[in-house]
Amino acid sequence: MAPRSNKRLIVVSNRLPYVLSHQSTDTWTVKPGAGGLVTALLPVLRDRGGLWIGWPGVTEEVPGLDSILEEASGGAGYTLKAVPLTQREVDEYYHGYSNESLWPLFHDLQTQCEFDPDYWHTYVKVNRKFADSIVRDCRPDDFVWIHDYQLIDVANHLRDAGCEANLAFFLHIPFPSPDIFLKLPERQTVLTSLMAHDLVGFQTLRDRRNFIQCVRMLIKNAQVRVEKNLHVIRFEGRETRVGNFPIGIDAAGFAERAAAPEVQSQVDDIKSRWPDRQFILGLDRLDYTKGIPERVRAFANLLERFPEVRGHVNLFQVVIPSREGIPKYDELKLEIERMIGEINGRFSRLGWVPVHYFFRSLDPTELLAFYRAADIALVTALKDGMNLVAKEYCACSLNEDSVLILSQFAGAAAQLGKAALVVNPYDVEQTADAIYNAFRMAKGERRYRIRRLRRNVQTQDIFWWVDSFMRAAIDKDLSDFPILEDYIPEHHQRK
Repeated sequence: MAPRSNKRLIVVSNRLPYVLSHQSTDTWTVKPGAGGLVTALLPVLRDRGGLWIGWPGVTEEVPGLDSILEEASGGAGYTLKAVPLTQREVDEYYHGYSNESLWPLFHDLQTQCEFDPDYWHTYVKVNRKFADSIVRDCRPDDFVWIHDYQLIDVANHLRDAGCEANLAFFLHIPFPSPDIFLKLPERQTVLTSLMAHDLVGFQTLRDRRNFIQCVRMLIKNAQVRVEKNLHVIRFEGRETRVGNFPIGIDAAGFAERAAAPEVQSQVDDIKSRWPDRQFILGLDRLDYTKGIPERVRAFANLLERFPEVRGHVNLFQVVIPSREGIPKYDELKLEIERMIGEINGRFSRLGWVPVHYFFRSLDPTELLAFYRAADIALVTALKDGMNLVAKEYCACSLNEDSVLILSQFAGAAAQLGKAALVVNPYDVEQTADAIYNAFRMAKGERRYRIRRLRRNVQTQDIFWWVDSFMRAAIDKDLSDFPILEDYIPEHHQRK
């Protein structure tokens, strides 16, 4: 028998995959976090061990934090390592540079950007903190996988510290075209920071092309060539491979959990409460990139132009609270609620209210029940790196009698666009037409489309994503990393 590899997978992200909260003055509770990255990577890390480095989500000192994190991941085969941040660092690095500079710019919404020099300086400081934590824990043969726009500058500091470990970076959000990227004051540093990695991954071919165009335009002496399915950049004696790797989900796990009796019970309850209706699901984190007002406007247009659907459809719009207390997000919430109130006031009749609005997080059973009960899913982001809601909906559509309406500006459209109904979310009438066509679609066509979508998300799942990324990074697949057999659920096991 070949000796087991000692190679570890080190995941580095802004947040740890667990959320800390106060239960009492001196008692803390910890629960699994949410979000696309956690959804995608926890199954992989759980199966293979390793280390996850990130901010624990609180700025105050937590007595016994290491023990709390050890207990949270105990028995799962991986270790959590916290990077502490002060309130000012969170305000300027996270809320500031990450979410007021990079986030809107990378989503082509430059009018929302705030470029404050203090934000950038704190961003660099915090990225150096993350780099210091990695250096303390990193072994020579570890594979360090850094995630997303909050940590673009980490590799620069790792290389300055003499770290020669294999470094990879994955950007979960879009990468802008050169004309938009040029507006970023720190554009040169951002590009050279990314090129300090051995591999840089993007969600789509479009994002990869945008990055390569920016490098060619802005970085002197950078040489770019194509090698198999990757671009290779040679700059200052280092080569960086660049590829696109559309992220997947644990499709088998979602399908298995969606079939649970408690989920079926909630689905039956929803269907029995509102019989003979088609349910349209909108599920989004509160963010101006998700196109929620445009979607609500399209639904109003549907009711106006196609009166025969009145009384026969319901929009369930779920908005997950995000960045509460920030004026832009508070204003967005008020706008959504005002629009929904106007629609319900105008179109409601006895026994039928067109829009059911939820401003809260859903527990796992409730989320799966919503996915299963929905006849139509509206995923109409103005711009999205991928959008895992679209893939989760397909994985959970066990009855294979549902329709996905998908924004052409979501990264998922590159994979799912042939079987989904693809729309321009800025085109209100086109989106309303797509809802109407989905409402009237024959069962045979529904089944054909959703089966293609389900086959795609099952084939190109989370394990496929990690394998393809690893092969590009180190010419090995996920099986090179040790498997902790005791912790692998049956549907995660690999042959």
